[in-house]
Amino acid sequence: MQPRTDLWFQNLMDERDGAALYEGLAKVERDPERARAYRELASAERRHAEIWARKLEKAGAALPPERPSSRIRVLIWLARRLGTAAVLPLVLENEGNDAEKYLQQGSEAEAPALADEERAHHTVLAGMGRGQPQGARALIAQRERWHRGGRGGAIRAAVFGMNDGLVSNLSLVLGVAGAVQDPRTILVTGFAGLIAGASSMAAGEYTSVASQRDILARQVAMERREVEEAPEEEAAELALIFKQKGLSTEQASRTATEILKNPEQALDTLVREELGLDPDDLGSPVEAAVSSFVMFALGALVPVLPFLFLRGASAALLSSGLAGLVLCGVGALVGFLSGTSPVRSAARMVGLAAVAAAITYGVGRLFGAAVS
Repeated sequence: MQPRTDLWFQNLMDERDGAALYEGLAKVERDPERARAYRELASAERRHAEIWARKLEKAGAALPPERPSSRIRVLIWLARRLGTAAVLPLVLENEGNDAEKYLQQGSEAEAPALADEERAHHTVLAGMGRGQPQGARALIAQRERWHRGGRGGAIRAAVFGMNDGLVSNLSLVLGVAGAVQDPRTILVTGFAGLIAGASSMAAGEYTSVASQRDILARQVAMERREVEEAPEEEAAELALIFKQKGLSTEQASRTATEILKNPEQALDTLVREELGLDPDDLGSPVEAAVSSFVMFALGALVPVLPFLFLRGASAALLSSGLAGLVLCGVGALVGFLSGTSPVRSAARMVGLAAVAAAITYGVGRLFGAAVS
C-alpha cells in the first residue's frame, strides 16, 4: 500500500468505528431525543466512511471487513451496563481527536469539511454531556430557568478514584518509611491513610450525589405542580416538543391534549422530554459512596501490601514497583477507552506518581534525619 492509501484505510476504520459506536449507543439510550441524535451522528459517520471507501476502491485497494474495534465493543458493553452518560466523556474526547486528525490532513481535499463536521459532532455531544437543552427544550428552558441537568463520567470517577487512593497512600507510606524504620508504624500509617481517604471520598461522593438528587427531585416536583396548576401551558410545551420531532401543529396539539388527560403520564413525558431526566434513575447516594470507598480503598491497599511481608528498603522498593505496575495498567486502560495512546497515558500517570512519591520520601528522609 502507498502511504496515502494507508491514511485512507485508517480514516475508513475510524469512521466505521464511530458509526458502530453511535449505533450501539442509540440502541442503549432510553431518551428518544438523545437516541435520535446518536442515530444522526451514526449516519454522518457512515457518510464519512463512504468517502474513504470510494477513494480506496478507486485506488484498487481491497476494503477490509467491517468489524468494530475492541475499544468500541468495550464502550458499548459499558454503555449497556452503566448507561450512555457513563461513556459520553470518553466519546466526547475521541470526537475532538478526530477533528484534530482531519485538520492535520490538509493535503486531502475532504479533510477541512470533515474536520468542521467532527467539530460539530463534538459540540452536539458536549451539549448532551452538560445536559444542555436541545431544540424545543432550549425554548422552554428560557421560560423555566430552574431546570438544570447533566450527569456522566462514572467510569472516569471509578478509575481516578483508584488512582487517587494509590498515589496518595503510596506517597504517605513512602514518606513515613523515609522517616522511620519501624514496620508497625508504617503499616498503621498506611491503613489509617486508607480508611481516612476512602471515608473522605465516600462522604464527599454521598454529599455530592445526594445534593444532585435533591435538585433533580425538586425539578420533578416543580414540574408536577405545573401540570396540576397550569395544564394548558404544559400542553403548549408538549406540543412544541412534538412539533420539533416532526409532527404537524394539529397532530402535536392533539397528542399533547391526550397525554395531559393522564397527569402521571404527562409528568413522565415532560420530565423525560423537557428536562432530559429519567425519573426512575436520579442516582443513589449510597451506591456512589460505596463505590468511591471501595475504589479508593483498592488503590490505597496496593502500596501497603509489601510492608505486611517485608521491611526496610526492600518493602519500599516493592511497594513502589507494585504501585507503578498498577498505575501503568490504569493509565493504559484510560488511554485505550479514550482513543489516545495507552503508552503515553500510562507513562504520564506513572511519571506523576513517581514525582509525588519521590518528594514525600525525600521529605521523610530529611525529617527523620532531623529528629534522630
